[in-house]
Amino acid sequence: KGSATGGQSGRQGFSNRWVVRQARVQRQAVSQAGEGSATTGKQGDGRRTKGEGGGLPRNPFSTKTWDTCSVVGNGGILSNSTCGEMIDSAQFCNLPPVENSFLKDVGNKTNLVTANPSIFHQKFRGLQERRRPFMESMRRYNDSLMLLPAFSYSMNTAVSLRALYTIEDFESPIRPVFLNPEYLLNLHSFWSSKGLNKRLSSGLMVASLALELCTNVHLYGFWPFDQHPLLQQPLNNHYYDNVPSKNVHAMPAEFDHLLRLHEQGVLKIHLGECRPSSR
Repeated sequence: KGSATGGQSGRQGFSNRWVVRQARVQRQAVSQAGEGSATTGKQGDGRRTKGEGGGLPRNPFSTKTWDTCSVVGNGGILSNSTCGEMIDSAQFCNLPPVENSFLKDVGNKTNLVTANPSIFHQKFRGLQERRRPFMESMRRYNDSLMLLPAFSYSMNTAVSLRALYTIEDFESPIRPVFLNPEYLLNLHSFWSSKGLNKRLSSGLMVASLALELCTNVHLYGFWPFDQHPLLQQPLNNHYYDNVPSKNVHAMPAEFDHLLRLHEQGVLKIHLGECRPSSR
């Protein structure tokens, strides 16, 4: 989980870079306070128009641009973070589909649900048998968008289509969506040109999507190491369990690129505890 970029020294380097950026942002915020935005200040946040990876399908987003978006990863750093209220304060939120409630730490506002195809196979037998348990697990998301990875890899197409047909057959209000294959090709090409040649994680893909649709992007749960960057305490692999991840993504390398965007003010990575609202 943490050794791909030099183990402890690499992890400490990431932590130091994040701390330096936070200190700079806090100095700027002193003179910019009072705007009422969920961001740390407009300067350096950067409105995004068309992303480097190419255009998006017109539907379901059309030309919609949100001011604030919360992109929620599943890292163990979210445990006891009390970030739920801050996450929910954004106009648009994604939330990974988990079974238990972690309201205080991750919130419950859900506009977009990301569906990992491995979940379909591990928990719902690839939707080849009884499908009602799958639909019951989706009930909590109401009419949220459900991003299905139908065209990311050919192995995902069949099970993603079965999920689509199941949602339609059960007349669920949840709205399944696919990413345009051309957009996915451009996205992989863009990140490959930056040195990311492994399979892109869903977190990086959603963060990339958010940069196309949102003025201010906030990332939570994006810390690919087993030790807290500030408290130096051990962390579980996920905020909801400690099951090891398969080594199919270059998580530390992805985080390095996201941290660069954080340092440039393009997006904001939240790693420490979130301050409660003063309201």
